[in-house]
Amino acid sequence: MTERNWGINNDYAPLKDVLLGKPHYFKWVEAGPLIGRTLANAHKTGVKFDLQLAMSQHAEMVSIYEENDVNCHYLEADEVLHRNFFARDSSAMTPWGALICHMQLKVRRADYVSAIKFYQLNDIPIWNFATAGHFEGGDFVILEPGKVLIGYCGERSEQSGSEQIAEFVRNEGWEAITVPISREFVHMDGLVVPLSEKLLVACLDALEPWAIKQLKEFGFSFVDVPYSEAKNLGVNLVALGNDKVLSMSGAKILNGKMRALGFEVYDPDMSMFTLGGGGVHCLSQALCRENV
Repeated sequence: MTERNWGINNDYAPLKDVLLGKPHYFKWVEAGPLIGRTLANAHKTGVKFDLQLAMSQHAEMVSIYEENDVNCHYLEADEVLHRNFFARDSSAMTPWGALICHMQLKVRRADYVSAIKFYQLNDIPIWNFATAGHFEGGDFVILEPGKVLIGYCGERSEQSGSEQIAEFVRNEGWEAITVPISREFVHMDGLVVPLSEKLLVACLDALEPWAIKQLKEFGFSFVDVPYSEAKNLGVNLVALGNDKVLSMSGAKILNGKMRALGFEVYDPDMSMFTLGGGGVHCLSQALCRENV
């Protein structure tokens, strides 16, 4: 691996390196409210899991990263850890190195093994470990240098885990805010994701009013995502930098808003993953961005 200044101090400047997985062993199993809704309604919607379609959708996402000169790195595929390719959650990248997370779902509880192996094999520093309670990387949102938004819904990240991570961040001299979220959004990156400097994609209808007020006081503006799209992972996008964004075809209203603001929007069909519990942000862990 080439020499890199690993770590990110923001989540919107040009993306240089990303951690992904390989969905070779992907299958739809009970793993929280998003996939639970898919499985509960399948007899009416007719949707079915198709591994080959999932593999081709994932490959299209990879091609978009490569087209934008992003170096793609991969967690090892593992038949036992068959959801570890959702690389956002078993770790989180920070300016100080990787945070190794402690996942709550039984089917994902040992995913930290894949993450630790990856960082050790590639000489990427590990900064800290979540130990006080369950905490997952999708709840760690770097808003801008110096500010982190941390979520918890209880059945994935717990308040005790989130408060521990917030304290780790504060010990580094950064500000951290912890916010409870509804379980239907699973992680904070289902509600808030940075798009560019001082601009957040967010489902304002589903955020606590006091949290919106705090974000406004920090000087942030919002591209508001309607609940109808947010509940299907519409917020769950990746800023590529240079006014480019990796979104998904299901977020039609949001994609139109971003294009109207001048963003170049990639919107691949990722339905096997969104129906199965995660979007492109869940599938991707930024390893290196340009510093802001």
